[in-house]
Amino acid sequence: MKIVRNAAFGIALLGMAGLSACNQNAGDKETIGSLGGAALGGLAGAQVGSGSGQLAATAVGALLGFFVGQEVGKSLDKADQLYAERSAGEALESNPTGQSTTWSNPDSGNSGTITPTRTSYTDAGQPCREYQQTVTIGGETQQAYGTACRQPDGSWRIAN
Repeated sequence: MKIVRNAAFGIALLGMAGLSACNQNAGDKETIGSLGGAALGGLAGAQVGSGSGQLAATAVGALLGFFVGQEVGKSLDKADQLYAERSAGEALESNPTGQSTTWSNPDSGNSGTITPTRTSYTDAGQPCREYQQTVTIGGETQQAYGTACRQPDGSWRIAN
């Protein structure tokens, strides 16, 4: 089992849908994963530090997100992404700490789980949930840990 740290996998997984493709040599899933991972990895990195340290964290987050998103995108199809996103939203919004929500795509055979592990609150009173996420693609399981916070519009955004 591969451990993917700093929630880059979760960032890429939750952010892949809806981005346009521009890499001529990669497939659509790979390109979408790369761009989504880079964008959200950069966003997560921008939340760290200040000044030149923040710039470096943004660059590292974008680079890590790009490569992790590319690998995930190679394997997850749009239906898998939809199952995973719905599962994550349901788990973060409704599950008690420690209760998993699972998804499975009968067409691809890919599956996953997301389990909230801790709840905290921002200064503005919005809930944040630490979570553990696993995804099994082609029989290989990957695991990620991260934190997502509910936005004022009710959506969840990866915080780290």
